[in-house]
Amino acid sequence: MVGLRVLVLVVLAGALQAVGAALPPPERSYNILMLLPVSSKSHRNVFMPLAKALTQRGHKVTMLSNSPLSEAEEIPGLTHYENPLVHFKIDTINTFDMMDDHEKMFKMFNERLPLMARDIYDVPIVKNLYNRRKEFDVILLDSIFNEVMYPFTFNHTFIAVSTGGLDPTMSSIMGNTLNPAYVPNFLEVPKPLSTLGRWKNLALSIFFPISWEYSVQAPIQDEITKRFPDLPSFREMARNVSLTLMNSHFSTSLVVPLLPNQVEVGGLHIEPTKRLPKDLSDFLSGTTPVVYMSLGSVARSSAMPQEYKDIFFSAFAKLPYKVLWKFEEEPQQKLKNVFVQKWMPQQDILAHPNVKVFISHCGLLGSLEALHLGTPILGLPVFADQPKNAKLHEVMGIGRKISWPDLTEQLLIDTIEELITNPMYQENIKSISAAMKDRPMSAVETAVYWTEYVIRHQGAVHLRSPERDLTWVQLLHLDLLLLLHVALLLIYVAIWKFVSFCFGRKDRGNKSKRKNE
Repeated sequence: MVGLRVLVLVVLAGALQAVGAALPPPERSYNILMLLPVSSKSHRNVFMPLAKALTQRGHKVTMLSNSPLSEAEEIPGLTHYENPLVHFKIDTINTFDMMDDHEKMFKMFNERLPLMARDIYDVPIVKNLYNRRKEFDVILLDSIFNEVMYPFTFNHTFIAVSTGGLDPTMSSIMGNTLNPAYVPNFLEVPKPLSTLGRWKNLALSIFFPISWEYSVQAPIQDEITKRFPDLPSFREMARNVSLTLMNSHFSTSLVVPLLPNQVEVGGLHIEPTKRLPKDLSDFLSGTTPVVYMSLGSVARSSAMPQEYKDIFFSAFAKLPYKVLWKFEEEPQQKLKNVFVQKWMPQQDILAHPNVKVFISHCGLLGSLEALHLGTPILGLPVFADQPKNAKLHEVMGIGRKISWPDLTEQLLIDTIEELITNPMYQENIKSISAAMKDRPMSAVETAVYWTEYVIRHQGAVHLRSPERDLTWVQLLHLDLLLLLHVALLLIYVAIWKFVSFCFGRKDRGNKSKRKNE
């Protein structure tokens, strides 16, 4: 018995060392479920470090995601299931086809998400997890595109993981309505918003959530209601959220007032840098500046239209720099100064002192890596939040943005030259990097602490804002303003009546006096 206790203490000590000495030992082993069946690999990259840290502390983690784990991602204590449905598999989506057609992207979600809602609860793995949902101490749900999983959260403690950072709509549901005068939605960035920008942002803040709810969520809700007729609406189930872990940090984006249960863990996926493989290390050695290009796991370089591929090959051939390019197929051209691979250890590359520019689609995860590691960004945004991220990089003075229709060989060369030769970009991003790293606990430790906190306090209802229970009429004081207007109108009418009465009597007296004369 004594030997068993010693063994438990040793295991806990090792777990604490792995996660960080800032956290006390957990009170017991928790059973945790992570749901992200509609997700890209980048979204899962936000969950995986938290899953690993939780298992290192002795917890059991079960995850449902949209793609299989690689051998390197397999973790002791993690049980992973792949969503077998093909509706949102990466190879069925080409974001370049939707780059100039936002309606096409909207239509894709409108068509495929209801199909996912219709089919997913017939998947044996999902059906089994749903029947066992009460076995889990907490459920973590990817808050973007995963409304189909809300039935799991009904009358259950759950945490929303906002992989895209701050979500004003979710914030409002939680009882923290943010002011659109300075909190941007999709198109605008602050510093500050112009008059036209405020009009656009106000319209988006009002009409986009309504449009999304009625055009996309309503068909999903219909499918869910057919299977679970006794469940409330998505909005009602979302209001039960105990905590939101947001993939953001005030040093890299917008400073906003947050509730205690809105916790920033931006950079959760960033790990300590490791030694590069020899072929990459040899290529990066020397004194020649290096440009690194990757368009992520969704907007892949190999999926670019041929005209853009030709521009990049031609421009790279003329650069006096080395180029690392994550290219998912065998390239048609081979250049002496360009090193191409299907996959690259991005964080380790960005940490190398010779890497001076990151050509990116400006997805949030890659942007956070560049900010954390201090590499200026040349943004080529494709869809979703990427244009806003790229514009924000320009406002912060840490990067430049090129729109795909404007892309030319000379513009690409000139922009890379500007980012490498102008010291302003390096100075600005190094300052932000220092602020991002200056935290009382790491992002992973913060996420682990609050996950365990919510479980310890049975959903932590004491963290919830009273605003979440108010109607819009109460929140905007519309009832009080109506009463005030009615009261002022009554006072005005009373004064008008009194003045009319007084002056009316005087007029009648004067008329009577003149008549007698």
